[in-house]
Amino acid sequence: MEITQRIAKTSPQFKARTAGFFWLMTIMGGSLALFVGGDLGQAANIVSTVCYIAATLLVYYLLKPVNRSLSLLAACFSLVGCTLGLARMFLIVLAQVGTISFAFFGLHCLLVGYLIFRSTFLPRFVGALMAIGGFGWLILGLSSTLSPALGRSLSPYILIPGILGEVSLTLWLLVKGINVTKWEEKAGVL
Repeated sequence: MEITQRIAKTSPQFKARTAGFFWLMTIMGGSLALFVGGDLGQAANIVSTVCYIAATLLVYYLLKPVNRSLSLLAACFSLVGCTLGLARMFLIVLAQVGTISFAFFGLHCLLVGYLIFRSTFLPRFVGALMAIGGFGWLILGLSSTLSPALGRSLSPYILIPGILGEVSLTLWLLVKGINVTKWEEKAGVL
C-alpha cells in the first residue's frame, strides 16, 4: 500500500521521463533481439517486453486525464500484445501468435497517438506520428498473420513509420517530458 501511495505522489514529469526511459529500453532490447537471435536474443526480448509493460503502465497514467477509458483500452491492447509475444517465445508451435501481437501493439499506438493528439500537454505531431506508426504495426500484424509472405514483403516499409512514431515519443518524453501545468489542468489537480 505504501509503495502504491509513493508512486501516486511521484510527479507526472518524472513518470513521463521514466516512461521514455522504459520505451527506449524496449526499442534497444527489441533491436538487439532482432540482430542477435538465440538465447541472448530471447533474453533481450524478455527484457524488452518487461520494459514495454512498464512504459505502458506509465503512459496509461499520463494519458488517463485525456480519456480514462481509451487510455485503459490502449494499455489493455499493449498488455495483450506483450502476452502474445511472450507466448510465441515459449510455445514455438504458436508462430502466428507472435505476428498477431503486432496488431495489438498497433491498436495501442493508434490510441496513444490519438490521446497525445488530444492531450495539450504533449505535441500533436508526436501524436500524429504515433498514430501513423500504430496503423503500420496494425497492418504488419494482420498481413503477417493472414499471409506471412505478404507480411515479409511489407515489413521493411511498415517498420519505418512504426519506428519513427515510437522513437519520436521516446525522445520527447526523455528530453522534454510533458507540460506539467497543462497535464495538471487536464487531471484537475490545479
